[in-house]
Amino acid sequence: MQQLWLIPILPLLGFLLNGIFGKRLAKPVINVIAVGSVLLSFLWVVKTLNALGAFSGGLEQTYKEHYYTWIQSGALNISVDFAIDRLTAVMLMVVTGVGSLIHIYATGYMSHEGGYYRFFAYLNLFMFFMLTLVLGANFLLLFVGWEGVGLCSYLLIGFYFLEKFATDAGNKAFIVNRIGDFGFALAIFLVGFHFNTLDFTTVMTQVKGMPIETSAGLFTGISLLLLVGATGKSAQIPLYVWLPDAMAGPTPVSALIHAATMVTAGVYMIARTSQIYLHSTWALDIVAIVGLTTAFVAATIGLAQNDIKKVFAYSTVSQLGYMFVGLGVGAFSAGIFHLMTHAFFKALLFLGAGSVIHACSGEQDMRHMGGLRKYTPITMVTLLCASLAIAGFPYLSGAASKDLILEAAYEHAPWMYWVGVFTAGMTAFYVFRAFFLTFFGEYKGKPAASHGHGHDDHGHGHGEPHESPAVMWIPLAILAVLSLGGGFINIPHFLEPIFPLQEGEPARWLEYVATAAGLGGIALAYLFYVVSPGLPESIANTFKGVHTLIYNKYFVDEFYDSTVVEPVVGGSRQLLWRVGDVRLIDGLANGIGSTARGVGGILRRAQSGYIRSYAAWVIAGAVLAIAYIGFWGASR
Repeated sequence: MQQLWLIPILPLLGFLLNGIFGKRLAKPVINVIAVGSVLLSFLWVVKTLNALGAFSGGLEQTYKEHYYTWIQSGALNISVDFAIDRLTAVMLMVVTGVGSLIHIYATGYMSHEGGYYRFFAYLNLFMFFMLTLVLGANFLLLFVGWEGVGLCSYLLIGFYFLEKFATDAGNKAFIVNRIGDFGFALAIFLVGFHFNTLDFTTVMTQVKGMPIETSAGLFTGISLLLLVGATGKSAQIPLYVWLPDAMAGPTPVSALIHAATMVTAGVYMIARTSQIYLHSTWALDIVAIVGLTTAFVAATIGLAQNDIKKVFAYSTVSQLGYMFVGLGVGAFSAGIFHLMTHAFFKALLFLGAGSVIHACSGEQDMRHMGGLRKYTPITMVTLLCASLAIAGFPYLSGAASKDLILEAAYEHAPWMYWVGVFTAGMTAFYVFRAFFLTFFGEYKGKPAASHGHGHDDHGHGHGEPHESPAVMWIPLAILAVLSLGGGFINIPHFLEPIFPLQEGEPARWLEYVATAAGLGGIALAYLFYVVSPGLPESIANTFKGVHTLIYNKYFVDEFYDSTVVEPVVGGSRQLLWRVGDVRLIDGLANGIGSTARGVGGILRRAQSGYIRSYAAWVIAGAVLAIAYIGFWGASR
């Protein structure tokens, strides 16, 4: 046995040690426990994959380890089993590899924060649940990890719990994800009911031998319910609204949860259940349309955001949309390939944004930055690598994976390709808008910049901007190398035993058009924010209505507040509290008490303590008894 259980247990051990004893430990000890546990997990993943031959063309079949029976009910047997195939291998390398770099970065970024041990305990717990999600060999074990990362995201997003904006953001993430999880849970019940098992291998083997649905049926129902769960976890329309607000947490949280791991769980889940989706063409089309719509809408919102973390948050939503497009058009390996490359450049974008915030003593508004290239040259170069990658610059990681998705979309429906290309151009534009506003021009920050923008306060004072320490920029440099060269890791070929490669060579012009869109977006951003910096404001004033709509995120949050939140809160207050609780429950309880008190008051008079009164009661009772007996005897 390869002892797969050690992979998630090591971070769990780190959580327990720092969570229980961290308050009494020095920061270097906390760092060794938190970072060391994740690094050891990463090394054990490498050792395990090497032993299984994953790096040398092996692991063509699923490797599984059985530990114990969890639930036994009739013919239903659910075990605690961990399994590894090539899809799991990719996820394990991404989660533990990128997760290790983020943990190292966080030791520098969080060095002046309160609750230091608590933060790293939460990070380690998150890693445990994410690894459980990936390694789980059945739906229920995956669901345990799924719910666990939801809990940890709530804890980490609301890390600054003394601030209302943070607790609100944590609550929002938790509640929105519960909506999606309800659909996921129903899908699990359907799978268990119809297949009498929740084991992935057994279910997918049965599904493979069943006919493809030509109309809505069992597979369509299961697929759409799984999609509801995926739209919550992976922030797709209509449940995407939690992720931008999740930037309320410390920046390493954004990189770990909302770039490299948790938000990719929905993509992983759909890929893992691909056989079910392949038996329902309706469901696949809906996945693609949801992804494409989300990618486009999120990209338009990203055009007008001024908070550097919010810009990258909407780019995350948009890039996840591309992954859903890949899955929906049947290019599962391309979707997972983009998941991996996105983990590299998006983690770098968030960590680079954190380095910028660190340099500016907590400032997050790009309008108060500018000219940072002379203060933070290392951060600028690494962020440039990430920006070029996400913009689809030729031969970089983002271009390699995104072009595969767009080519598959063209084969499925040409209009999807053109929407995707236009979205790619917008992505390049708003990412480089952030880059130019941050690093070009003159520094616009004040010597005593305000911390009113809300999230990270590093206690460095408010002097001149400064470069981050080595413990922060070294992970940036490693991620920059991966962002540049990650596209040469041939993930589609590696995943071929699970997801067969599509036949035929796509037309080269598809790639050229996508590349031109990205380069055009970069050039337009340079024109707007370096050559003619007054042009954006002029255009915004010309198209004021459109700009207002985009800047306010299409008022989706306000729509949800008025149609969902307020009716639920108002209905709960008026119906459940004032009618159900106060009138019915309290009224019933108080009524019983009042009745008992009244009856007791009457009976109390019979216990007066006077002998003559007792004699009278005895005589009255005897008379009633004799009368009743006489009446009963006469009636017989």
